[in-house]
Amino acid sequence: MKLRLFLSATALAITALAGNPVFAQMNMDHGKMGMAAAPGMTDGEVRKIDKDAGKITIKHGEIKHMEMPGMTMVFVVKDKALLDKTAIGAKIQFMVMSESGQMVVTDIQPTK
Repeated sequence: MKLRLFLSATALAITALAGNPVFAQMNMDHGKMGMAAAPGMTDGEVRKIDKDAGKITIKHGEIKHMEMPGMTMVFVVKDKALLDKTAIGAKIQFMVMSESGQMVVTDIQPTK
């Protein structure tokens, strides 16, 4: 009798666990999924360039996909050739990602 009760309870629990994710997905607003985490370009102004070290100092606006407020900070660039696309004082848009715990600029585009 106890075994039958245990098996029934187990089957009920498995059914509930398996059924809920499907039900939850049906009720989700899929249009809003991943919006906060989607990487995007950030506006900034170049303050300093160190080509030898592969670093750039940027005064930037909010980096939304990293939930970081605007500030001035030094970034490492993924490819030193990116530094040839800009100059001190230039208004830019840039992409930054976290790689191995380090903030890395992966793209720089001049602002028009």
